[in-house]
Amino acid sequence: MVRKAETRRLPFAEARDTLGGVKDIANGNRNKLFPEDRAAHDWYRFVLSFPPQLVREYIGRLGVSSASTVLDPFCGTGTTLVECKKHGVASVGFEAHPMPAFASRVKTNWDVNPNGLHEFANRTAEAAENLLEQQGTECRQLPPEVEKLLLKGSISPVPLHKSLVLLESIRNQNSPVYADHALLALANALVNDIGNLHFGPEVGVRGEKEDVPAVAIWKRNVSDMVSDLEALQARKGTLARAHYHDARTGSTELEIESIDAVITSPPYPNEKDYTRTTRLETVLLGLVKSRKELRALKQKLLRSNTRNVYKGDDDDRWIESFPEIRKLAKSIEDRRIELGKTSGFERQYHRVVRLYFGGMARHFAELRKLLRPGARLAYVVGDQASFLQVMIRTGRILAEIAESLGYQVEDIDLFRTRLATATQEQLREEVLLLRWPGR
Repeated sequence: MVRKAETRRLPFAEARDTLGGVKDIANGNRNKLFPEDRAAHDWYRFVLSFPPQLVREYIGRLGVSSASTVLDPFCGTGTTLVECKKHGVASVGFEAHPMPAFASRVKTNWDVNPNGLHEFANRTAEAAENLLEQQGTECRQLPPEVEKLLLKGSISPVPLHKSLVLLESIRNQNSPVYADHALLALANALVNDIGNLHFGPEVGVRGEKEDVPAVAIWKRNVSDMVSDLEALQARKGTLARAHYHDARTGSTELEIESIDAVITSPPYPNEKDYTRTTRLETVLLGLVKSRKELRALKQKLLRSNTRNVYKGDDDDRWIESFPEIRKLAKSIEDRRIELGKTSGFERQYHRVVRLYFGGMARHFAELRKLLRPGARLAYVVGDQASFLQVMIRTGRILAEIAESLGYQVEDIDLFRTRLATATQEQLREEVLLLRWPGR
């Protein structure tokens, strides 16, 4: 997650419209969220979310209009959906993780009355403060089996207590119209201000906070939502739907040949466990309550890291005819043996690569029925060297897979370069451009 910059929040009406072109900015800032883009996007987002300005560029480049429908099959926290809605373009998203799927639904729901949400927040804050005063110094705790799901030390006892009281107060208001926005504001506060998390290459814990003004922080987040909703009312009627769905499987949610364009960024093949990055808010909001539910969640995700690989996985059958992927997997396994790496996770590296590209092949195959003839697609992907420093040219391999399934490869654009943690080499992040000609 990204901490809020100390900048004035601009209403959407004042934001500079860069439709059709990304700002001329330094490579290191290409993934930043700019102050003028913060409305709705900043309610909750991943630290590695791709930026709104990139979506704007490809809305223009793909020829998307107000008559189009855009799909983001790996919608995460809703960057594509929010940006499409801001520009009056209908959109649909799939997301297989319940926390970002929830965030996407809330971030694209602008039907909520801003004044009503403001009043709800005042009532809830007063109720929470009264309850905290009544309960004194005795701290609420999570059930032991639930607490074990969290990263150790990710939230201190007093901030946890205040968060649980606030959570109860939100639900006790019995106002479903406003509850989801209130819960998302709490999720954002947990990650950025209440908990002890920090985000670098991986999520970690540091700087334990003995106490924080949790209710005031949450109320500030809701206040930002209220200001954004006031500015976004003109576009609230534009369709935007987020479905809790695995992009590798067929969808009954959408009509055949109903999608004009795809703008998305799937997970990259690396060792980032996305359920770990979002664990604190996922658990406290009750979206995962046990190890069994966590395992079931991981099984719905594209296999991009060793933490969600299971014995019965067989997505690799989709890429059996690709010698380059077999050669890549063999290189990783040979490298492991050469280095004498013997952990259970390291033994899975070569398998993750096959399952990842197999899962993407399965996705491309299932997606075809949803695309109108002539539909154009943009996939933001990145080269990786996480598995024993063996280079994975993700965009190039995905282009070959898509082409084998009938897609036309139009181009591979360089989005930016980034520094690899392990090798200190510059890795390419690219946008793979495809076209679906129809059957």
